[in-house]
Amino acid sequence: MVRRKQSLGEFLKAAREGKNLTLRAVERATAISNPYLSQLEGDKIQQPSPLKLHKLCELYGVSYQSALELAGYPVPDNARVAVEHEGLAARIGSLTADEEDELLRYVEFLRSRRGR
Repeated sequence: MVRRKQSLGEFLKAAREGKNLTLRAVERATAISNPYLSQLEGDKIQQPSPLKLHKLCELYGVSYQSALELAGYPVPDNARVAVEHEGLAARIGSLTADEEDELLRYVEFLRSRRGR
C-alpha cells in the first residue's frame, strides 16, 4: 500500500486536535486569525510565513522543520529523517513514557505477525 504524503494543512490540523485546541484558542494564543488558520488547515494557503509556522509548531509541540518541509521550504537533508516520522506524533499527540513503550511493543507484535 502506497501512503500519500501528508499535507501541511493535515499536519497542522492533526497537531491542533492532538492538543485539544479549537481554532479560537489557537487564535488567542498566537494572534493568527481564525479564518487564516481555517484556510491553512484546509490547504488553501500552501506557503504560510515561517514566523506563523513557528508560532503554531511551538504551541502544538511539533517539529518546525517538518512544517517547513511540508510547506515546500528547503530544510537540511539530515532534518528529512525526522519529518518522515512526525506524522504519527501529530496524529496521536504527545505520549507518556509508558504509552510510548506500550506502543512500541504493539508495533513489534504486529510486525512479528507479518513475518518481518
